[in-house]
Amino acid sequence: MRLGIDFGTTRTTVAVADRGNYPLLAFSDRNSDAREYIPSIVALADSGPVYGFEAASLALKGAPHLRSFKRLLSRTDVNQDAEVELGGLTIPLIDVVSGFLTHVAKSVRSAAKPARGELEAVVGIPAHAHSAQRLITLEGFRRAGIDVVAMINEPSAAGFEYTHRLTKSLNSRRTRILVYDLGGGTFDASLVAADDKSHEVLGSRGDNNVGGDDFDVALASFALEKSGRGELAADEWQRLLDSARQAKESLYPQSRYVAVDVPGSSSPTSIPVKEFYDLVAPLIESTLATMEPLLTQDEGGASKLPDDVAGLYVVGGGSELPAVGRTLRSRYGRRVHRSPYTAGSTAIGLAIAADPSAGYTLTDRLARGVGVFRDREGGSVISFDPLLGSEQRVSPNEDVTVVRTYRAAHNVGWYRFVEYTRTDADGVPRGEVVPCGTLAFPFDPALRGGEVDVDDVEVQRTGDGPLIEERYTVDRHGIVEVSIRDVESGYEVTRSLGAR
Repeated sequence: MRLGIDFGTTRTTVAVADRGNYPLLAFSDRNSDAREYIPSIVALADSGPVYGFEAASLALKGAPHLRSFKRLLSRTDVNQDAEVELGGLTIPLIDVVSGFLTHVAKSVRSAAKPARGELEAVVGIPAHAHSAQRLITLEGFRRAGIDVVAMINEPSAAGFEYTHRLTKSLNSRRTRILVYDLGGGTFDASLVAADDKSHEVLGSRGDNNVGGDDFDVALASFALEKSGRGELAADEWQRLLDSARQAKESLYPQSRYVAVDVPGSSSPTSIPVKEFYDLVAPLIESTLATMEPLLTQDEGGASKLPDDVAGLYVVGGGSELPAVGRTLRSRYGRRVHRSPYTAGSTAIGLAIAADPSAGYTLTDRLARGVGVFRDREGGSVISFDPLLGSEQRVSPNEDVTVVRTYRAAHNVGWYRFVEYTRTDADGVPRGEVVPCGTLAFPFDPALRGGEVDVDDVEVQRTGDGPLIEERYTVDRHGIVEVSIRDVESGYEVTRSLGAR
């Protein structure tokens, strides 16, 4: 069975590749109502961790729980050893991810009866996900028994769904799509060139720190302030967040007031919708600022959609807030299109990518640069060397490799790898800089074999050393593997960035 799985921050959606059709799977909630999603939540029951609708039901009853745990994956300090607290227990984050995805796999088999064969999936990942985030996600799916055929950036997948549904909007004059993807925990925008079923990502921008969850927090905090209640206990705050989320999701364009249940208050707190929209306007504006480099400017200097863009395609659960669509339409006009499957567009696009008969192809971008800090002058100077630019072309169908060769000049080489969103005029990484591993390579053959702890060896300049080859490979999941090799002896050290 071929699937597209959008592992979302607040909701996970699944679409099936079925003879040229890509329906979203429906799952039964605790009331046996059909929902085209599984809540991305874990709660602690007497029997241990539970997930999805059961966890959401227990959370409303005060059980210890974690919502939006996927957002923890985007932290700059996360790795495969990261842990989370749940009801006084310390649990490896990878166990939470794999436990939830195992629940997803079981739910898919139940919803798609008869489930045909093994579960093979193309899965989504935020465009600006760093290597550790990609590694943990991939490992979670592997442990869940789901064969990941490819991992595709979420806005790139939504571009497939746009082309599949709105083919006639693309013509010889307008050949590009600008995807605006505001999810529960992240925002991504990608400019995609579409030539029939051949897609190429021309540019991508993202922010891992803004999403629909932030609208919930803003509304909950505002309601608490309006109610006059003081500080809440942890379980009360969670109930308030749940109420704010439900109230936000009930809004429609004509809504004038939104009512939020504040724990301890005798009646719901009523808030004018305009005041709420004013409150979250800076969050919406931050997404536009993130997207700015993908736009052009008119004669007056105002940002506008490039003339060759057929549509600004609005997807992601967070974009369902009416204020988002209203802001985009007022800023960019009639070429703003909202997917009819706002929260499911990415899953549908992923299912299209999972279908070999669909014939879609994708050339994407790395989105994050990869570089290394190196020792110079016997360790007295540290310099930065960019290795893979953020515009490096990658593909979900093949690996991309970059090779460098040089003579070693020191006894030990320390490689301190980072991923970054941009560099300054001097080539130094700026913006969000994520450490993704340190590798020590003994250039001096006498330091190899494990008898000497390289960590304790002082870096010294030795002159003409062995011929060294650095090989950087971006696999089909967007994960970078580095291999350092002494060409003359064959001694080699290999590591996936973000593994530790």
